[in-house]
Amino acid sequence: MKQHRYGKDDQLGTLNRLSDDIVKAATSEIQTGHRVNLDWPLDAQADLPFFGRQAFHKEIYQKPPRIVNDDVWTFNTQSSSQWDGLRHFGYQKEARFYNGVTLDDIHGTNGVQKSNVNGIGAWADKGIVGRAILLDYHEWRLQQGREHSPFETGSIPVSDLKRVAQDQGTEIKFGDILLIRSGYMYAFNQLSRPEIEKMRAKQPLTFAGVEQSDETMQFLWENFSAAGGDHPSFEAWPTQKDYALHEVMLGGWGMPIGELFDLEALGKYCKEVGRWSFFLSSKPVNVPGGVATPPNAVAIF
Repeated sequence: MKQHRYGKDDQLGTLNRLSDDIVKAATSEIQTGHRVNLDWPLDAQADLPFFGRQAFHKEIYQKPPRIVNDDVWTFNTQSSSQWDGLRHFGYQKEARFYNGVTLDDIHGTNGVQKSNVNGIGAWADKGIVGRAILLDYHEWRLQQGREHSPFETGSIPVSDLKRVAQDQGTEIKFGDILLIRSGYMYAFNQLSRPEIEKMRAKQPLTFAGVEQSDETMQFLWENFSAAGGDHPSFEAWPTQKDYALHEVMLGGWGMPIGELFDLEALGKYCKEVGRWSFFLSSKPVNVPGGVATPPNAVAIF
């Protein structure tokens, strides 16, 4: 497990690739000013989020005698659209997070002082902004007549993702933010509550996602500053290897993983204008020591 890739005190990981020059060049993607929201509603899974996560709760209350309202939100940061942060998933065998951070560092146990190291707040300073691309695998595989079950363990290989980019005419540039429309969100929106309840009770949970392979790791490492999609696990789940991509991306490289992004409107608009690259603005919530964050993301064309 190689550590200190960007310095022993680094908390940005591959977001270091989003230099001022890279971000400035990415502004050329803004041509019309058209914007597309990428956040699923925080309460989209209602009281049935997967992976045993807590549901979103909103309380609105008046502050009499004035005609004034306040509200309180309580939610798990990974029950809707999210960026997984560097405290979320470490190397399992070594019990280390990015840059060698331990559970003791995070929780203040075994005589170690509790800290905010690797917290999501470290990403809030500059945000996750730059050129992004959508690889619309869902649309592509429909054109190819391929079957795909989002709720069964299945792998999307790099060869397919490269074909999607080629057939879309989408150039991949170093430092890009990768978003994959797998078709999960489209399929989830068709489900009834009893169907969701049945799948939620299944153990282990199973989802389709990107293939866990050397080819996938090379593809991600050589090109991107962050990677995500519309599905709940990004990679095929559960892992078919003796490792998970989560531990390599988060624990090894410090690469943000996006999950449950709502890419339906984005896919439709990209197809309409024939362009699958855009400027992405995403502002992580400034919570020192946080594990994950809603993306607060918008695509700008």
